[in-house]
Amino acid sequence: MKEVLLLATKNKGKIQELQQLLTPLGYNVESIHLLYPHIREPEENGTTFLENARLKAQYYMKYTHRPCIADDSGLCVEGLGGQPGIYSARYAGKHGDDAANNRKLVHEIKSLPIQQRRAEYICELVLLYPDGREILARGQCAGIIQETPAGTNGFGYDPYFYVPLLQKTMAELSPVQKNAISHRGQALRHLIDQLILDK
Repeated sequence: MKEVLLLATKNKGKIQELQQLLTPLGYNVESIHLLYPHIREPEENGTTFLENARLKAQYYMKYTHRPCIADDSGLCVEGLGGQPGIYSARYAGKHGDDAANNRKLVHEIKSLPIQQRRAEYICELVLLYPDGREILARGQCAGIIQETPAGTNGFGYDPYFYVPLLQKTMAELSPVQKNAISHRGQALRHLIDQLILDK
């Protein structure tokens, strides 16, 4: 029987991505929100991506008593002192309003010289087991924030996040290309490497 790992997200894309990567290793990935719809989401009051990911994993494991994977990720712009950072999803105020977040970001970077528009996407993953074992994985992807959007794939800040190595924004990449270089893709590969070593 496959070991079940609960994923602390409602994002179908994240669930599918993890299922594709972990199923061949003998894991079954399920959404906590589908299996336990009555559990409310925790308040993310950590000061770092890792603190928020750990907080979510601990919160959901307390209710489910099963292994939980949680992530926290976001965009950090050099010339904005690392902002939006842990507030990436609610940078303009309302959680998950990509259009408003992007408008605010473009407004904030307009006066910055190109070298200060350097940015990183960062992802911290935490896999927490009921016995207290914890596996941490981090991924990051470097780019430059541009003022004009390009591409229709992805979500969030992807149309503005230009990857110099590929000469495209994240939103111009296919899902396969994006997963190969993205912060989340890297973090997942680090997590998988550790799971393979643990088996």
